[in-house]
Amino acid sequence: MDLNIIWFLLVGILIIGYAVLDGFDLGVGIIHLFTKDENEKRINLNAIGPVWDGNEVWLLTGGGALFAAFPIVYATVFSGFYLAFMLLLAALIFRAVSFEFRKYSEPKDKKYWDLAFGIGSLVPALLYGVAIGNILRGLPIDVKGAYHGSFLGLLNPYALAVGAVSLVMFVMHGAIYMTLKTDGLLRDKMIRRANTSWIVFVLLYFIATFMTIFSGRWLFESVLGFPIFWILLALLFITIIYIPIGLKTKRFGNTFTASTLIITSMILLVALSLFPKLVPSSLDLGYSLTIYNASSTPRTLETMLIIAIIGVPIVLVYTIWIYRIFRGKVELNKDSY
Repeated sequence: MDLNIIWFLLVGILIIGYAVLDGFDLGVGIIHLFTKDENEKRINLNAIGPVWDGNEVWLLTGGGALFAAFPIVYATVFSGFYLAFMLLLAALIFRAVSFEFRKYSEPKDKKYWDLAFGIGSLVPALLYGVAIGNILRGLPIDVKGAYHGSFLGLLNPYALAVGAVSLVMFVMHGAIYMTLKTDGLLRDKMIRRANTSWIVFVLLYFIATFMTIFSGRWLFESVLGFPIFWILLALLFITIIYIPIGLKTKRFGNTFTASTLIITSMILLVALSLFPKLVPSSLDLGYSLTIYNASSTPRTLETMLIIAIIGVPIVLVYTIWIYRIFRGKVELNKDSY
């Protein structure tokens, strides 16, 4: 295992951390978009209020790690997805400010910040999946790594299908998280939402997988012989099957763990299918950006690894500590959002 593979794994771990933690934030935000009762809205906001900004640290760390370890990938993807990233950034900004602005706004104006929070959660949940779908499908990059596509080209049926999978998956993840933070009738409502989103997720997942056979057949060629692929696939199906069982038996902690493993196994399956590619080329697979032809120098990778060995455990300890402090049901008071 060389430095390039280690950094491939580290970037993947950071992406998983972000998807798992900010994933339920986004899911709660999408649920909030369709919530009518004011008390329920406040519970939604306060369920994630203490942790959402810490969760987004994983996105910043992952982006920084990608820039440091694989700068050519960073440059190609960000230039190709420029408009999409600007839309994503705008959504995240409105989502962030909606917390404080809603709290101090007049009652008649709160609906606008509710809308900003909801749409600011829905757009990223969709766009992350669209980005992954386009990478799995392959981007039109030439031998020099230059992108030759358009924004509308990113909105192809396959990428939108993967985007729909990620959106519904985060809604399910968020609803399951809310079963840990609520009680009584509201928890029952969250159980129903989790079950409904689970059904939609399963249907969309199989549709997207079927479409992958035609849009990225080469993805299956390199992984079917690996035992780890079948282990991850088994883990994915077991955890998917467990979700309605855990909800019915009210084992919400185990259900949230299962939802976390679904996200983790899906990302690992994507990474395994791509390896060693990072950005496949739809023009010619020989033009693809890999962990070797798009990486920084060995000295840079070595230096960054030392920083990561020091920094990542600190982030993990901080995250665990915060979640331990704010564990339990949401209790509203005059200082709540």
